[in-house]
Amino acid sequence: MNDLKSKFSIFVSLDWANKNMMRVSILALLVEQRRLLVEDRRRNTNRLINALKQYYPQPLEWFCHRDTQLLCDFLIKWPALHTLKRAKTTSIIKFFQARSDNTVSNTKKRIKAINKAVPLIQDHSVILPHKLLVVGLCKQILTLIDNIRIYDKQVSQLFNSLPSTGLYLALRLLAALGENRSRFNSAHEIQIYAGLSPVTERGEQKSWVHWRCQCSKFVRQSFIQWFAKSVNQSYWADLYYEQQRAKGKSHQSAVRTLAYK
Repeated sequence: MNDLKSKFSIFVSLDWANKNMMRVSILALLVEQRRLLVEDRRRNTNRLINALKQYYPQPLEWFCHRDTQLLCDFLIKWPALHTLKRAKTTSIIKFFQARSDNTVSNTKKRIKAINKAVPLIQDHSVILPHKLLVVGLCKQILTLIDNIRIYDKQVSQLFNSLPSTGLYLALRLLAALGENRSRFNSAHEIQIYAGLSPVTERGEQKSWVHWRCQCSKFVRQSFIQWFAKSVNQSYWADLYYEQQRAKGKSHQSAVRTLAYK
């Protein structure tokens, strides 16, 4: 009976370990793929901003966040200033009232700005192509937003947020390190793996230091973001960061130095 219990205990432990390793594998793919979608959204948002600047820059002033469903819905409905000018004020108000409370609080300011808006250009040959591009980009961004939400739901079903790093940064770090504690024998091995440890090259008469190229850029980005957040949460990290800034280093350089430290 004891042998049976022992075998059952080992089986349960192995099953638990296998399930957790499978979770880590799934998590690693989820967070990395989600990051790719976020990068796609950012690229399309930059293209959207550039297109609006060519003929219809006013929405960039009316909306603080350019990668949101609100702005995309607005531009799909009114993709040019002349179409917006033809719309009834009540229709515009209803559009904003159907959104969140923060949107409603800015409605009066936006209506006032819309009434004062003056077209950047009148050339239809420029407006039409850019208008079509803007609508197309908005639809792509909306699709990416929906897909990112799907990933959010899947990830939230696997793990809860850690208060020190936030949900996705914590999950990215977990996916990067895994659950095998014997994988790294020292902090320096993690520094090399994450690309935080610089490389020194020496020639006959000179030497130079540069970023490590042979590493996972996704993992390095995860660690860098973590250390940047630690400045506001760790006393010593804040002191070290301020020390580096006092030496004249930029924010990014100071964070990278902190990451290596």
